[in-house]
Formats: sequence, C-alpha cells, structure tokens
Amino acid sequence: MITWKEIISFCRNGSPAPDSRILKTQSEWESILSPEEFQITRLKGTERAFSSEMCSRFEPGKYTCACCGTLLFDSGQKFESGSGWPSFTQPINPNAVGYHSDHSFGMERVEVICNCCEAHLGHIFPDGPEPSGLRYCINAVSLRRIIG
Repeated sequence: MITWKEIISFCRNGSPAPDSRILKTQSEWESILSPEEFQITRLKGTERAFSSEMCSRFEPGKYTCACCGTLLFDSGQKFESGSGWPSFTQPINPNAVGYHSDHSFGMERVEVICNCCEAHLGHIFPDGPEPSGLRYCINAVSLRRIIG
C-alpha cells in the first residue's frame, strides 16, 4: 500500500519506473483525442466538479488511462468522496501512476499522471479513508472503465 510519505518522496526523488512508456507529440495526441480529452490530459485541465456520472457509479471493473489504455485503478478502491470527481484510495499497481509537485494557482498539491504516457489524471490528497488515508481525485475524462 502506497503511503503519503512515499508520495512526497516520489515528488522529490522521481516516480517509480513504469512498465513501459508511450511517447507521442502534442500533435499526435491532438489527432487521436477529443478536444476535451486533449485539454484535460495533455494540457493539465480540470473538468467541472460533478460533471460526470462516473463519480456516483460503483460497478465492478477497472479504469484505464483514456490516452494509452494503461490499467490505473480498480473499482474496489473507488469511494464516494463528495468532491465531484471519481476518487480512489490506491492505484492498481504502485508504478501505474507518477507524482509531480504542483504549485499552480498559488496552491501546493501533488499532481497524478499516467506513468506510461504522462497524461494528467488529477491530484492526490492525504484526506482519504483508512487504511491508506489517500484520495486520488481523478478527472473522469482521463479514465475509461472496462469490465474485468
């Protein structure tokens, strides 16, 4: 189980190595993603809170990166945070996501990215439920739900 202390260490020393890397130019991403997906995943945008029904749906399944298909989260780790974005307590694998310090908009946060293609997913906070105490607050547009 990943801890907040480890996440802070990842921000300072680098994220865990991914299983693979997918590199494309911004133009290549723009040609395969919808305008909203491109804005959020490649330009670090944020969807409006409560704009996706994914927040309140808890069917079994797994969640992949909308850009590259990397497995990121399992529905067993999803919870209702009341934040307006899908929230998870842990990634499916410790190296599925990467972590970067984010000081934008005068805030101090930790950005969460797909560790394979570097798509912006959202942010992580240390205010989730036990036992991890983590809340991965993820843009629904950055995810695809798959069965299985």
